[in-house]
Amino acid sequence: MSAHTPPPDSGARIVFDNVSRFYGEVLGVNRVRLSIPPGITSLVGPNGSGKTTLMNLMCGLIRPNKGTITVNGISTDDPERLFHQVGYCTQVDAFPRGLSGWQFIYSYLLCHGYSPAEAHARAEASLRKLDMLEASERAVAGFSKGMRQRIKLAQAISHDPRVMVLDEPLNGLDPMARAELIALFREWGAEGRHVIVSSHILHEVDEISDQVILLSHGYVVAEGQIQGVRSEVSDQPMQILVRCDRPHVLAARLFEKDHVVEGKLQDDRTLLVRTRDADRFYLNLNDVILESGLQVDTVAPHDEDVNSVYQYLIGEGSTT
Repeated sequence: MSAHTPPPDSGARIVFDNVSRFYGEVLGVNRVRLSIPPGITSLVGPNGSGKTTLMNLMCGLIRPNKGTITVNGISTDDPERLFHQVGYCTQVDAFPRGLSGWQFIYSYLLCHGYSPAEAHARAEASLRKLDMLEASERAVAGFSKGMRQRIKLAQAISHDPRVMVLDEPLNGLDPMARAELIALFREWGAEGRHVIVSSHILHEVDEISDQVILLSHGYVVAEGQIQGVRSEVSDQPMQILVRCDRPHVLAARLFEKDHVVEGKLQDDRTLLVRTRDADRFYLNLNDVILESGLQVDTVAPHDEDVNSVYQYLIGEGSTT
């Protein structure tokens, strides 16, 4: 999971091989080596970290100054073949003036070589999938933020791509619409597609991601399943929450161990422990429970989430 590990054989993967991209003297991304498997992958990082640059590179919208990128074995230097693999839902709204939702998708498909009949069928299917068919005759200019988000996503999937690249796709959606889209992302991931999601809604990143890629200042600082990334942060104590009937007794016993850094009583049944060695902590906890007769309700990691890991690795609390 190290950012410096050479990518394995591509296959059905998105592979960045030592990729750098600069905008004049401004760094976009630098020395990126990734091999992204199918499933839901979230890109996490603050503004300027390189998320959008990474997405634009894998869609072939910009080219690297150095290195190569392949998407399911297709080079991003081959835009015609790449189009059939990739659908991109951008964060920025850019709609031709006066166009209806239907025209927005139908004309897009015509421009990419589909016959009128096939473009009609595909436009209808994608609009129905996003529950936008009824509203599609209206001008996009009159759509709400959530509807504009849905129409962009309908366009991105209209040619049935194997790779969906989605930049902040949940912005502007109400909770029910968010839940529906998250279910759709999971469906695509389960079908063996790539779903690349950029998001600053951290609890949603934790909820939907098969893996995360953490970026900072144009560099990939960690990648993999979030629990695995957290376990690699060996120089940062891990926080573990324990709920039991006598947390003060548990705290006194655990403080005898040199790997326990801190313990805080959250309430009369909850103890938050920071330990340098989670494996030893769990072993010691079992011994304490047996010896003291504690009644334990919950033992759970308290910081195996994107925000905590990002703060540990980079020291930045904001990922917006």
